[in-house]
Amino acid sequence: MKPVWRGCATRGAGMVRAAVQEGPEGRAPLLFLCEHASHHIPPRFGTLGLDPALLTSHIAWDPGALALARTLSAALHAPLVAGAVSRLVYDCNRPPEAPDAIPVRSEMHDIPGNRDLSAAERQARVDAVYRPFCAAVSAAIERARPAALVTVHSFTPVFFGRPRAVEIGVLHDADTRLADALLRRLAAAAPGRDIRRNEPYGPQDGVTHSLVAHGIRHGLANVMLELRNDLLADDAGVAAMADLVAPALAAALSDCGIELRGAA
Repeated sequence: MKPVWRGCATRGAGMVRAAVQEGPEGRAPLLFLCEHASHHIPPRFGTLGLDPALLTSHIAWDPGALALARTLSAALHAPLVAGAVSRLVYDCNRPPEAPDAIPVRSEMHDIPGNRDLSAAERQARVDAVYRPFCAAVSAAIERARPAALVTVHSFTPVFFGRPRAVEIGVLHDADTRLADALLRRLAAAAPGRDIRRNEPYGPQDGVTHSLVAHGIRHGLANVMLELRNDLLADDAGVAAMADLVAPALAAALSDCGIELRGAA
């Protein structure tokens, strides 16, 4: 899709593209977010002291999430704001005060380039990545006037050496309206799938920041989707998951009184 808005910030060594808005505008009262869409690390950060092989692994981004978000955006005629910087630099699904907004460890891997940062160094990343991302989301909300917010993520099938059976997580914070409806719709559409509420993560893990900051704060129905990334490993997998999620999401939104005009 052609980007229609770019959130950028200039700090120190140059410009960082922090977010990109894609997709149709003004068609559906829905906004998609994909905070962990990219594994891009701006050159001034080098490899953050990590083995280069890790920079495209799940610790750096959510593999398959952007492809799914783009497919859902197209199917439901709704705009998408996608992060353009790796969460290893700054996790846009965390507030600046969260210790893991700039993680010093991810799963079993230490991140040397994030250790012992000064307050000024942390603030520089907030200003270069987090604030422009939030500005992009705010601009999209102002422009599209959505009634609902959906964030799209993926998770690794094996975490700390343990396989995860759950395939699709439907996550929420205090506002459960859309999650409740979507869980019912997905269960009816895919009774053989392992679909769970607030798994493999939940509010206690700090993962609902975007739902609260960009959804609940604006009075939007909201939900976070987590799909196991082996289900999104290729185009066929992405298409299959989109074919399941898109109609279930449209029906769930309708259950909440939100109609998607012209949705496929």
